[in-house]
Amino acid sequence: MKLTSRQEQLLHRTFLDYRATADFLANPLVIDRAEGLYLWDTDGKRYFDAIGGIFVAILGHRHPRIMEAMRVQMERATFIPPLHAICNVTLDFVERMGEVTPGNLNFVKPLSGGSEAVEAAMKFVRQFYKQTGCPGKIKFISRYHSYHGGTFGAMAASGNGSRKSKFDPQMPGFLKVFPPSHYRDRFDTEEDANRFAAESVEEVILQEGPETVAAVILEPIGNTGGIITPTREYFQILRSICDRYNVALIFDEVITGFAKTGRMFAAQTYDVTPDLICTGKGLSGGAIPLGAMIAREDMAAAFEGPVGSGRNFAHGHTFAGNPLACAVGIAVIDEIVEKDLSAKAERLGEYLAERLGCLKKLGIVREIRGKGLIRGVEFTQPQLGERLKKTAIRNGVILRIDPGWFAVSPPLIAERADIDEMCGLIEKSVKDALELPPN
Repeated sequence: MKLTSRQEQLLHRTFLDYRATADFLANPLVIDRAEGLYLWDTDGKRYFDAIGGIFVAILGHRHPRIMEAMRVQMERATFIPPLHAICNVTLDFVERMGEVTPGNLNFVKPLSGGSEAVEAAMKFVRQFYKQTGCPGKIKFISRYHSYHGGTFGAMAASGNGSRKSKFDPQMPGFLKVFPPSHYRDRFDTEEDANRFAAESVEEVILQEGPETVAAVILEPIGNTGGIITPTREYFQILRSICDRYNVALIFDEVITGFAKTGRMFAAQTYDVTPDLICTGKGLSGGAIPLGAMIAREDMAAAFEGPVGSGRNFAHGHTFAGNPLACAVGIAVIDEIVEKDLSAKAERLGEYLAERLGCLKKLGIVREIRGKGLIRGVEFTQPQLGERLKKTAIRNGVILRIDPGWFAVSPPLIAERADIDEMCGLIEKSVKDALELPPN
């Protein structure tokens, strides 16, 4: 698209996420409106949003049920002072969330997004161990190639060096292990690589000292590593290790939560219940910032005490439990449950994987990964993604693209015809990218 001089001037007065302004100006995109599966730029060109606004608009843009929930709540209350009160709709949200979470993860702290949820979970775990006789448990184990958020604690847990190194030194107390994908060329089978990766976590705990390790935090499906999709046994081994050494298991489901993997949470897809779940993105329906930290009820009991004991969770945010956001969260959950969109994601996800498989005929696909409607395609040409970034925008499709792979996660309102349209645009964009000279 062509920018006006005013737009170009204003772009020099802000910061774009992880992009230099000069790079953006070489291939700009300024959106004017959004509806359903599509975005329109200020020139009127339409784009298929194949990632739902970066895994956020899971019901499509401006879903009627979400818009109506916001309108109704705006007539009642849009903010309540959190140090003095809690809104009735926030309690409704806590109840509704607890009805769809796995196991006894029924303690819900509403927040404003994924980074806040991860920060809250790590603070919760450290305080929990201090109040249950294990004050030395302060360390967190996470994975390389992971991303847990942009705040300092979440960034320290993340394993993507390029997004962290500019802010060194990182916070202490964070340890890293490699994800299963790191070992795939060293073992005969995917199962063996996953088994080795999971068992290496136990070695780290033992070497650090179990009395010092508070939690293992990981994304069930790793986004920034290229939709890393472990086996079910991988998570079963991790669950067993954490139980053995009294280490909390935290699932960062900011991306995987809310039906995308074929169940409400990836924890249910993998049939392994963590001790805490962090959510965000899809819970908001792309309408208003919303996330939540969800913990086991028996862990939350460690924060209760008699009047005047001061035994509270020492954490809060101005917009935590915001009434407008909680009304949206309820609407999102209700739509997923009533329309059985989890089952739809599982069913449609198989078709999506089949359609993406058509790219194999081009000879540039190493692997197709994912669950449900979260899928990633890894290239055999490491820098093909840089060219795909240009051709995808040109052809009117929005993807999550890294140099060596791309990902899609179409909203849950998509149908088979929409998947066909999306994959047709992707195939054309990949073919066009192959025609461009290397960067």
